[in-house]
Amino acid sequence: MPQRFSELRHALPNASSNLLADRLRELERHGVIRRRKLASTAGPQVYELTEWGRKLEPIVLALGDWGIDAPNPTEPTSLSATSVLIFLRGAARPDPAAAPIVCRLDLDGSVWTVCADSGKVQVHSGEPATADISLRTDPKTLGSLLADPASLDAALAEGSVTFVGDLLALNRLLYGG
Repeated sequence: MPQRFSELRHALPNASSNLLADRLRELERHGVIRRRKLASTAGPQVYELTEWGRKLEPIVLALGDWGIDAPNPTEPTSLSATSVLIFLRGAARPDPAAAPIVCRLDLDGSVWTVCADSGKVQVHSGEPATADISLRTDPKTLGSLLADPASLDAALAEGSVTFVGDLLALNRLLYGG
C-alpha cells in the first residue's frame, strides 16, 4: 500500500519526523522500499515496497497472527489505519469457494479497495473501479468488528459504521462463510 510521508508519520505518532525520514532513506538504500510520484506531475511522493520488500509480507502477516491475542493498546493509543488493514488481511477468512467481493473502504477519510477472492484478501489504496459493498468507519471500530462479529449490529445502530450494499457480503468478507 503506497503511503505518503504524512500518512506514515500519522501512523507512527511517537516517531519524530527526522527519525522516520532516516529510516525511510535506509530502507530505500537497501532496496526494501522505493519512492515514486503519484500520477499527476505535481503529485506527492509515496513510499512503497519493492518486489524484494514484498517478500516480507508473509512475515508481517504472521506477526499479526501471533499478536492477535495481545491486549489492545491502552487509550488514547489505538490501531492505525495501516495496522488495522494488516489485521484485516490476516483476520478476514473469506470462503475460497464464494464469489469474489470488492469493498470500498473509507477509513478515516482515506479510501481503500479490499478484494476477497479465492479465500484471500488483498488491500490497495484508492477507489475501486466498481464495488459490491461500501463501508465507512475508523480503524478502532474496524478492529473491533474483526475481533467480535457480534459488534457489527451495534456499530451500525450507533453510526460508527456506515454501510451500503449486501450485508451478507460484508459478513462473508469479514467473517467468512
